[in-house]
Amino acid sequence: MITLKDILYKVSIEAVKGSTDVAIGKIEFDSRKIELNDVFVAIRGTISNGHDFIEKALNQGAAVIVCDTFPEIIVNGVTYIQVKDTNLALAFLASNYYNNPSQNLKLVGITGTNGKTTIASLLYQLFKKAGYKVGLLSTVKILVDEEEFPATHTTPDSLTINYYLAEMNKVGVEFCFMEVSSHGIHQKRTEGLIFSGGIFTNLSHDHLDYHSSFSEYRDVKKSFFDHLPKTAFVLTNIDDKNGTLMLQNTRAKKLTYALKSYADYKASILENQLSGLLLKINGNEVWVKLIGTFNAYNLLAIYGTAVELGLDSLEVLRLLSELESVSGRFQFIVSNDKITAIVDYAHTPDALENVLGTINDIRTKNEQLITVVGCGGNRDKTKRPIMANIASNLSNKVILTSDNPRDEDPTDILVDMEKGVEPQNQRKTLSILDRKQAIKVACQLAKPNDIILIAGKGHETYQEIKGVRHHFDDMETVKELLEERNQ
Repeated sequence: MITLKDILYKVSIEAVKGSTDVAIGKIEFDSRKIELNDVFVAIRGTISNGHDFIEKALNQGAAVIVCDTFPEIIVNGVTYIQVKDTNLALAFLASNYYNNPSQNLKLVGITGTNGKTTIASLLYQLFKKAGYKVGLLSTVKILVDEEEFPATHTTPDSLTINYYLAEMNKVGVEFCFMEVSSHGIHQKRTEGLIFSGGIFTNLSHDHLDYHSSFSEYRDVKKSFFDHLPKTAFVLTNIDDKNGTLMLQNTRAKKLTYALKSYADYKASILENQLSGLLLKINGNEVWVKLIGTFNAYNLLAIYGTAVELGLDSLEVLRLLSELESVSGRFQFIVSNDKITAIVDYAHTPDALENVLGTINDIRTKNEQLITVVGCGGNRDKTKRPIMANIASNLSNKVILTSDNPRDEDPTDILVDMEKGVEPQNQRKTLSILDRKQAIKVACQLAKPNDIILIAGKGHETYQEIKGVRHHFDDMETVKELLEERNQ
């Protein structure tokens, strides 16, 4: 039996009404999930305020209410805990409820604008190949060693994180790699977790629909490293102009990686081909199956992390050579008539520029590069013209189309993107609202040896329109359309 007082460790309590020596069921922040004797935590979200649902939670049997303001009506027999920040309280309550599972494994958080999913997923893959039981909390999926669960957010809520960490404890997981988003940090979802390490990838234009400015976005990322314990390590990309900033106030061991600067972990690219990369890492050469400068950075971060976690450096190089690309991250197929189709998650200006730059570095320029790209609805509008500008500058032909329009009119999104196309690029740019039709036109325009990039959705197998998710898979779609060409 768990009592309320058992889970209050580290929770900053301002006032209590009722007894803390009461048996509790589970913790919930969604009133619809409340059952008899549960704890309801009232969260002030971006869409709704949990304090408006306290009465509903009580009607469904809640025994404890955690809130930042006491309700006007206090029900006898119910315990009310007033805290300053219910998000923070939820994080500690969840960690305590599941017996602080993060302290029983080595947890590494990866944050930055781009590269989080690739680094987390490939670290999982590498440590599995090294013979360990491993966990993964990522945008693409959650893995408890070899058991897979669907992911709904880049960084899940505190209850979900601690639940899966506890499940990892049950099966003896030794290492867990976790994507840490700016939303997750800002909403205190990672508080109460004990990290063994943190990785900073890079910082560029993103999420300014949520954060008021780029500096706020940057400082939220930095706060993750500020809170790491001195027993942890920070591995930061020193080539990024914000890389040094991430180290300023951390108590953790400070480490750097770079391709261009002096660093603890240094790499250079010796060969960059569609079949892979030849890298020199800290003086040793290794051939890897991944492509592009951005993946050289990802692999270097993986190498440094693995070494810091105790793996032999030469063994890590061998394991790097065996790693396979992550779903929706520079995934490519080659059709029977030699058309290369690449699907990538690039949904920020920096990521799109990196992917297009990589393709242009590899290709001979005797072929066309045709780019299909869209921007999401209900998200940062300022990046739309920038992404269209990058695509039209770095491609031979561009098709602007829908991504996940969500609740926005997709026509409005395209109008925003079209504003970024310069006059000299307008003749090579088309706007096609329907994403499948846009990919079909790209396939029709392509000739043997041409390259098609389909950017923005990557691993996603749906398209969200007016609150409804419809099945849509970029790789599945382009495969079908290229096969139709050959029939």
